[in-house]
Amino acid sequence: MTLLAPTLSATERFRALGSHHLREIADKYGLSAQLREAVEVVSLVLPFRVNDYVLSHLVDWASVPDDPIFQLVFPQRGMLPAHEEQRLADLLRQDAPAAQVKAEVNRIRRALNPHPSGQMQHNVPQHNGTELPGLQHKYRETVLYFPGHGQTCHAYCTYCFRWAQFVGDADLRFAASRPDQLVAYLGDHPEVHDVLFTGGDPMIMSTERLRGHLEPLLEIESVRTVRIGTKAVAYWPYRFLTDPDADSLLRLFEQVVAGGRNLAVMAHFSHPRELESEVTRRALARIRSTGALVYGQAPLIAKVNDDPATWARMWRAELAAGVVPYYLFVERDTGPYEYFKVPLARAVEIFHAAYRALPGLARTVRGPIMSATPGKIAVDGVEHTPQGDFFQLRMLQARDSELVGRPFRAEFSPTAAWIDGLRLDASAPADIAAALRPYTA
Repeated sequence: MTLLAPTLSATERFRALGSHHLREIADKYGLSAQLREAVEVVSLVLPFRVNDYVLSHLVDWASVPDDPIFQLVFPQRGMLPAHEEQRLADLLRQDAPAAQVKAEVNRIRRALNPHPSGQMQHNVPQHNGTELPGLQHKYRETVLYFPGHGQTCHAYCTYCFRWAQFVGDADLRFAASRPDQLVAYLGDHPEVHDVLFTGGDPMIMSTERLRGHLEPLLEIESVRTVRIGTKAVAYWPYRFLTDPDADSLLRLFEQVVAGGRNLAVMAHFSHPRELESEVTRRALARIRSTGALVYGQAPLIAKVNDDPATWARMWRAELAAGVVPYYLFVERDTGPYEYFKVPLARAVEIFHAAYRALPGLARTVRGPIMSATPGKIAVDGVEHTPQGDFFQLRMLQARDSELVGRPFRAEFSPTAAWIDGLRLDASAPADIAAALRPYTA
C-alpha cells in the first residue's frame, strides 16, 4: 500500500521555463546580463529547460556561476567551441535572418556527435524487415523503449548524452507513438526479459499515457523486469507526491509489482544536494512503498561532481533514502564533452577514494563505466608493473555476450578521457581486441 500523499498547494504546480523566460529568471534571481547573454547564445544549440523547483530549491544563487546545480542546468560559455559561440553571438547582435541562424545552429549540432556510440547505426532493431525507430536493442536481454510523449524532461541536464532528443530535429529523435511494435518484437524475442523505459523522461507523461505503454508488457511472460529511467525524483519530486495523478501513478507501480514483475526506478542523481530536500526523500519513500526498487546512477562531470567527497556524500545519502548506489559513468563523447570530461586516471582516483569512504551496504556501486559502442567497459584501476603502467579494464556488458565479465589491459594515459584515447596492451584477448579495434588509439 502506498504512503499517503501530502495536500497539494498552488506553489507545487509544474511550470517549464526555457530561454524565453531568461529575463524573468534574471530579474528574480539576480542573473547578470553577461551570464544571461551566454545562456541565450549557447541555448541556441544545446537545449535549455528548467522549472521553479530547481531554481528555488536546488540552485545556490550566491555561488553562481560556479554553483554545481547552475552548471548542471544552465548552458554555459565554453560549452561550445569559442569561434562557434562568437559566430552565433555576432549573428544575434546583427539581427540576422532566422533561417541563417538556424542553418548555423544545425551545422554546429551535427559536429557535436549527437547520439554517440553508434546508437542510430547499430542499436535500432528490425522486425519483419522494418526498422523500429522507438527502440534500441544493444544487449541480448535488454530493450530500450522511447515512448513518444516521454521525450522531454522536467529540466534538462547540460551534460545529457541524449541532448539531441530535445532540439526539435525529427532526424535525431528516438520515439514510439504506440507500444504495438515493441510488443510484436518482444513476442519474437523471448531472450529479452528487461525493458527500460527511457527518453527524455517517461515520468513527464501522465499516468494514463504511461499506462498505455506499460500495461501491454505485463501480458508478455518473458518480460520479467521493467525499468524506468528518470530524473524526476531530483528535478520534480512532486510528480510522486502532489501532482494531480501522483496517486494513480503509484497504484500503477503497485500493479506492475503485483503482476510478478520487478519494477526498478533508475533515478539520476548528479549531486548530493538533489537528495537533501525533504520533498525528494518523501517522494522516494512513496516510490519504495509500492514495492519498486530505486537505483541511483550518474556520470562523473567536471565542475559538478568531480571530487571524491561529493560522491561519497551522495552515495551515503542514497543509502539513507533507500536508493541502491549503482553506476558512476564516464561522461560520453557528445555535446559539450570537452567542457565536462574528466580524464580516466582522475576518474579512477575519485571513484576509489569515494568508495573507500562508504559503509558496506553502499558498496554496491560500480565505476568508472564507459558505455561505448562495443558495450560497457569498467575501469577497475591502474596497475603498476616493471614494464609500465596499465589501466585494468573489464567488459561489464557487451553486444557479444561472450565478452561479458572478461578483463583486459590498456596502456596508461594521464589525459585519455574515453576509449578512443587508449591503446590496448598486446595481452588483450583477440576477440576483445577485435571488438574494440575501431574505437581505440
